[in-house]
Order: sequence, then C-alpha cells, then structure tokens
Amino acid sequence: MIVGPEQSDDAAVVRLPGSGDEGPRLVLTTDTIAPIVDEPEAFGAIAAANALSDVWAMGGRPLWALNLVFFPDEALDLDILRRIMVGARDKCAEAQVAIVGGHTVRNGDLKFGLAVTGMIEPGHRRALANTRALPHQVLVLTKALGTGVLGTAIKKGLARPAEIEAATRSMTTLNDKAAALAREHGATACTDVTGFGLLGHLRNILEASRLQAQIELAKLPLLPGALDHLAAGCLPRGSKANLTHVEAALRRGASAHDGLASARTQLAADAQTSGGLLVCLRREDAERMIEQLRGHGQPAAMVGELLPAKPDEIGLVELR
Repeated sequence: MIVGPEQSDDAAVVRLPGSGDEGPRLVLTTDTIAPIVDEPEAFGAIAAANALSDVWAMGGRPLWALNLVFFPDEALDLDILRRIMVGARDKCAEAQVAIVGGHTVRNGDLKFGLAVTGMIEPGHRRALANTRALPHQVLVLTKALGTGVLGTAIKKGLARPAEIEAATRSMTTLNDKAAALAREHGATACTDVTGFGLLGHLRNILEASRLQAQIELAKLPLLPGALDHLAAGCLPRGSKANLTHVEAALRRGASAHDGLASARTQLAADAQTSGGLLVCLRREDAERMIEQLRGHGQPAAMVGELLPAKPDEIGLVELR
C-alpha cells in the first residue's frame, strides 16, 4: 500500500505484490450517491463522473468500473434503473472506462455509484497525495461551487430550468482534462471537492502537509442561482455539518463577516456532488492552467494560497 486511508486521500494507491518498486501502481476507489436531479440518465452520468473523479484526483487514469446499485424495485419501475445505467455507461464510455460488472441490492432508498480501478501512468511515479502540498503554492478550483444548495432547490421545486441545466452540465463534466493539465503543469497535490465541501477537503490537505491556507472568498466560482437559493434557506444538512466541523479552524478577516462573504463561506463548505478538482501548484503554472481550462469552458479560478504553518496552528484556514 502506497497511499492508504491515514491522510483522508480520495483513493487508495497500491503496488502489485512481487512487482518491485517500479511495478504498476493501481488506484482503487468507490462512491455512491442519492439522486440529485430528476432525469435518470443525468443521475447515472453524474454518479459515474463523481466516482471516476477520485482516480483523477490522485493523478491516475481510471480503467475499469463496477456498477453499485441500491434500488427500491417495489416503488420504482425497473426501466428507471435501466435509464440510470445507460447514463452511467455513456459517461464511462466518454472517459474510456469499461463497466465490467457490478452488484444490485434491493433497498428502500435509491442510490447508485461505481467501484473504480485505475492506475498511475508509468511516467508519473508519484500520486497527487494530500501529503505533497508545498508552502507558497496556490490553489486552483476547476468547477463552480453550489451543487448542494442547487440540489436542495431542485428537490423543493424552486430551481429554474437554466439553473438546473447549469448544475447538471457542471456535475456531468468529467475532471479528466483538469487532471491532465494539473499533471502537465507540475501539480504536487490534488483533491476533488465532493461531500466535505471545499473547506473540508482543503483541511485534509493542510493537515497532511502541515500547512495553512488563505482563501479569497470573492474569487470562488459559483453556480448560477447558488447565492439566491442559499438566501432562501436551501443549505442542506450535510453542508451545515461541514461548516460546523471546520469552524474552529477558520480565522475570518474583517471583510469575511459581511453578508455576502458569510454566504460565500457557507458555499465554501457546501457538500458537492461531482465537484471540481482543487489543485496545488506554482502560481505561474496555475495561471496557464486556468487559461487552458477556461478555453474548455470551465470556470477555473485561483482561489487561495498555501502558507507555512506555525507549530500550534496546523491546518488553519484564513478567509478574506
């Protein structure tokens, strides 16, 4: 085992027994989610993109996947499951990942996801693990925040069609291009922003690499409607729990207490589904990466900086 669960990384990285130090490095992960949109094909595509992302976050390439199905067949028609699996199949095909089997469980609540196996390419011997971030690198976020809030607004029937379309487009966008550019531009650490929110996943990097960070709230890219639906009370319970969990580690600048900054702080803790990558790399490389990602239509942004930590302040985050 090269990367295990100790530092809360996105996936495990292992070497085949007997293969030696230069042997293939496999990346192993699994993830399931509950429906966040109404359309079955879109839900399947989102679930697939969400699960595959963990491999890209480690600097690997996903290769094979197994479907994981939890389905209430007494309440829902099996055609819905077929459509979910079609959405996942098509998204995996886009990523050049083969679905080679899976497992189905009768369950009272619908959930769907994948168990994914990938590998670290031979030319990239080291994973982009949480322990490898460095002082004075900057943080690049590759997708907009707000899927937790928008998902709640969708469930309540409050989201506008254009907002649903933008959120779905973001969640079904694969992180393959972002991961390739992170490698190309010398990133040393990376995580995908999912259930723990931006702040929670960043906290894992900070604790593993013994660093602090400053986050520029005004630079966080947000999905259309995220601020409006947050103001209307559409912050999910998981997002509230995320903010509570990191609250003691936050040092807020003077401007972080006004209404807009406070809302952006809540969105920085919003539990994401199939969110973007948070990439640690040098400033000059980050600027080139952002320009290329924006050329692909992704709202990438430089959102903060990593700083050396004081001995008694490992993992603190300053918001400004």
